[in-house]
Amino acid sequence: MTKVHVVLRKEDIDETALADAKVAVVFDILLATSSITAALAAGARSVIPVYNAAEAEQVGRRLPGGSYELVGESEGRTIAGFHPPAPLFLQTVCPGKTVVLSTTNGTVAIRRAQPARAVYAASLLNSPAVSEHICRLHQEETIIVICSGSSGRFCLEDFYGAGYFVHCLIEQGINAAELSDSAMAAWLFYRQYASEEKAKEVLSASRVGRWMVAYGLEKEIDYINRHGALSVIPKLEPGPLAAEVRDIVQMKMTKEGNEQ
Repeated sequence: MTKVHVVLRKEDIDETALADAKVAVVFDILLATSSITAALAAGARSVIPVYNAAEAEQVGRRLPGGSYELVGESEGRTIAGFHPPAPLFLQTVCPGKTVVLSTTNGTVAIRRAQPARAVYAASLLNSPAVSEHICRLHQEETIIVICSGSSGRFCLEDFYGAGYFVHCLIEQGINAAELSDSAMAAWLFYRQYASEEKAKEVLSASRVGRWMVAYGLEKEIDYINRHGALSVIPKLEPGPLAAEVRDIVQMKMTKEGNEQ
């Protein structure tokens, strides 16, 4: 039977354990995995997650001119010369482009999860689609749900997102008896705030959420809070520059997104 475990911070990822036929699902609700989902739904060709701005620029120099957009933040500040990694904004610049994405937490978590048999990016927007896909294709593998956290700290919004994803898995038939204690805790937390109205309270009350509200990004939170609105399933695959830049990978859709 499928077992489910939640990792509370990217710093707690056990890469050796992931390599033992595990399926990783990464959450960075505010903002990286929500931005990846939204960008692919809006028509981005792919999203290349990188560790930092220097790696993003290295990748950009190897892509055809005009084919990509550099997007990223470092410790909450948009990187100079990059677009901000906000889902609503990205939809205006990413159609038809490769998005090279650098964030403090989410893209780092995705890269650290690479040893897993399969790596997916999930958010409130697409958890039902990702859970259905995983339950259909990975019926015997252990699912590791990774909360990216924030610079080594636990993040409330990622924990909530993980709980929603666990809830979606259970709706797909996963036995609650197969949840680890951390997965059970996330699921029980989600159940206390299951409505989108209560979810908005959780997102806005989190440390990152309070920062977003203070900087006038409440509409981004509202967009991110649309539970199950998109059917995009971002999966990590070898990137276009794998032969030139070591370990470069990309998130691509496994099926089309629905209307936004």
